[in-house]
Amino acid sequence: MTRQVHTRTVKAWQAIRNWGFISLFLAGVSLSIVMSACSGANVNNTDNRIATSERDINLTFVSYSVTKAAYEQIIPQFVEKWKKEHNQNLKFTESYDGSGSQTLNVIDGLEADVIHLSLALDVDKLVQTGFIQPGWEKEAPNNAIVTHSVSAIATREGNPKNIKTWTDLARPGVSVLTANPKTSGGARWNFLSLWGYITKTGQDEKQALDFTSKVYKNVLVLPKTARNASELFFKQGQGDALLNYENEMILSRQKGEKFSYIVPDVNISIDNPIAVVDKNVEQHKTRKVAEEFVQYLYTPEVQREFAKIGFRPVNNTIAKELGSNFPKVKTLFKAEDLGGWNKIQQQFFNEGEIFDKIQVQKSLK
Repeated sequence: MTRQVHTRTVKAWQAIRNWGFISLFLAGVSLSIVMSACSGANVNNTDNRIATSERDINLTFVSYSVTKAAYEQIIPQFVEKWKKEHNQNLKFTESYDGSGSQTLNVIDGLEADVIHLSLALDVDKLVQTGFIQPGWEKEAPNNAIVTHSVSAIATREGNPKNIKTWTDLARPGVSVLTANPKTSGGARWNFLSLWGYITKTGQDEKQALDFTSKVYKNVLVLPKTARNASELFFKQGQGDALLNYENEMILSRQKGEKFSYIVPDVNISIDNPIAVVDKNVEQHKTRKVAEEFVQYLYTPEVQREFAKIGFRPVNNTIAKELGSNFPKVKTLFKAEDLGGWNKIQQQFFNEGEIFDKIQVQKSLK
C-alpha cells in the first residue's frame, strides 16, 4: 500500500514538473514571437533611416592651400544647385594644404572624392598608387586643367630694393621668401620660373644652375605652403621679395595689404589640374556628384569666381572677357617645355638632385 502511494506521488510530481517545463517552453515561444516582432520593427526602422539618409550625400574635397578663398564662394553655390536639381542635401568636407602634402594625405587615408592640386605630377602619384585611373586628364575639359596662373614677385610698398625682374632676386642683400618645393606645388612652379627664365632666353643649364643657386642663397626660410609664405611676408614682415602665384598677389591686395608686385614678362604657365578619385568615389558611391562638381567648375560663372581672386580663366570666352585684368606675358613657357613632369621630378626634385644640391651648397657657405 505504501509502495502504491509512493508511486502515485512520484507520477504526480513528474506531471507537475513536465507541465512547468511546457509552461516555460510556451512562455519562451511567446517571448521569441514578441522579440521577433520587435526585431522586425527595428529592421523596418533601419530601412526607414537608410531611405531618409539617401536624400543626403557627403563629398570630400581636397585642394592646395591658395584655392580656399575661391571655394568658399563656389561650394555653397554648387550645394544650392544640387539641392534644386536633385532634391538632395549635399555636404562638403574640405581640406586645404600644400599640394605635395595633400597627395601624401590621400595616399595615407584622406578619403578624397575630388582633388584639385597644384601640378599634374601630384595627380600622377595618385594614379601610380591606384587611387585614380590612367587617362584622368581626358575626363574633364581643357585636359583637366581647371585653374591657371603665372609666377609673380611681391616687394615692399614702393619697391625700395628696386626689384624689377628675376635677375634682381640674385643680387646680394636681397632677402627672398618662397615655399618648400618638397611640400608645395607653388614652390616648384617658382623654382621652374627661375630656371626657365635662363634656359628660355638663350642660356644653358650651367648658367641656370648658377643663377638659381644665387637666388636660393638669398632665401630666408622655406615654409610648407604658398599660403604660409604669404603670411610670413605680409603678416610678419619677413623678406624683401616674395615669390608666389599671381593670384595670391591679387587676393592679398583685395585683403588690404600694401605692397608692390611684378609679373615678369618671361614666365611659366602654372596649370592646376582637377580629378575624381576613382577608388574613393566607387567606395562612397559618389561618382555622379563628384563628376558633376568637376564639370561645374568649368562653367562661365565659376570661372568668373576664380578670376575674382586672381586666377586666369581657362574658359576661352571668359579669358577674353577678363583679359584686360591681367598683365600680358611676353614669353610664356610650360612644364612640357622643360621636359614634362617626370623629367622635371627626376632632374630637380628627387632626393639628392638639383634642388637638394643647391640646399647643401647653401648650408656650406
